[in-house]
Amino acid sequence: MEQSDNKSFRGDATVILDLAVGAQDDEKDTPPPDGGYGWLCVAACFTVNCFSWGIVASYGIYLSHYLSNRVYPEASSFDYAFVGGFNFSMAMLAAPFVTILTREYGIRLSMIAGVIMESGGFIAASFSKRIWQLYLTQGLLVGLGVGFVYIPSIAVLSQWFDKKRSLANGVSAAGSGIGGAVFSWATEAMINQIGLHWALRVTGIIIFFAILTAALVIRDRNQHIRPPQLALDTKLLRRYDVLLLLSWAFISMLGYITVLFSLSDFALSIGLSQAQATNIVGFLNIGTAVGRPLIGIWSDRYSRIDVAGLLTLLCGLCCFTFWLPATSYGLIVFFALIIGAILGVFWLTIGPLCVEVAGLKELQSLLSLSWIAIILPTTFSEVIGLQLRRSGSSREYLFPQIFAGLSYIVASGFVFELRRIKRREKN
Repeated sequence: MEQSDNKSFRGDATVILDLAVGAQDDEKDTPPPDGGYGWLCVAACFTVNCFSWGIVASYGIYLSHYLSNRVYPEASSFDYAFVGGFNFSMAMLAAPFVTILTREYGIRLSMIAGVIMESGGFIAASFSKRIWQLYLTQGLLVGLGVGFVYIPSIAVLSQWFDKKRSLANGVSAAGSGIGGAVFSWATEAMINQIGLHWALRVTGIIIFFAILTAALVIRDRNQHIRPPQLALDTKLLRRYDVLLLLSWAFISMLGYITVLFSLSDFALSIGLSQAQATNIVGFLNIGTAVGRPLIGIWSDRYSRIDVAGLLTLLCGLCCFTFWLPATSYGLIVFFALIIGAILGVFWLTIGPLCVEVAGLKELQSLLSLSWIAIILPTTFSEVIGLQLRRSGSSREYLFPQIFAGLSYIVASGFVFELRRIKRREKN
């Protein structure tokens, strides 16, 4: 009897083991479909980028307006820099919590919570009377809202695409350029026509309906991939290649924020008009919209790590070659178009690079670490840039320009070292 029971137990164990192996095989046999419903997810992610990072990218218009008109008399330039920085840093600070929330309750709940916070932040900012209220609304609340809608969506496209992964991410990331261009000119026009407060309210209402639609359309493939979705995976932090990727993210973001938020006020500092400063921000975002899909195609055709390294280095060289000597409207427009195409290399490539480094299953865990890595630079980059600015000098932005250029050049070194490590692993 006991012998029969042992045989039965071994039989059951074998069946369980076979089922487990079969489940693993099924997972391996369901690669990303490279299309289908994935293209609807591309459209949804494009919309998310358009109405989150695109609108955040147009903060330079608000910044120059706040600085020029002393909307909040008790505020300093550093206060406004922190408000803009909070749009990025609060989004990244929310990443661990959003990762857990998405794992437990799914992508849709997180995104709906995010759109309520982001749109509510803009509407609440329109009623702000003191600078601390602007911190809480256009800074903290908008930033958290962006994090809640963006963080869950960034991993989705890499789950749907393999050979076209960088292209899909490039098309999606172009949304921030389209949104940035449209809202740069639209924000300036709304401020002139209906005033600052109504410009904020209209923006909030548009955000709500656009991102809500995207949240209802988007769909992940977590049921096939079964990712762990850890908020802070300390095992990954023990890997040299992961530390190289996170170092690149940290340092490149110092240059990214400095250029993005300084360009409009830089234009004013060399004697250009407010309309011309607005145009420059718009042209930068047009460069983003055109460049990112092309870079996606290039990344799919060649090495994604190589492309990320070359573009990061090129950003730094462009700062020294075109921005540093720029004193005319024409040269700044040219610089804005070129740098716009490659400026946000981090946002375009971080998803595919995380897959290259850690694999598709660890994608969301490594993305969570990436968001944590850029909290400090997104918070303090523009503050550092304004501190380096020499007010009253004929070249106010000389040191911020050098700071941005060096940040990108140093960051590229970490990607090239990552490239060396990965090539050695293959060999």
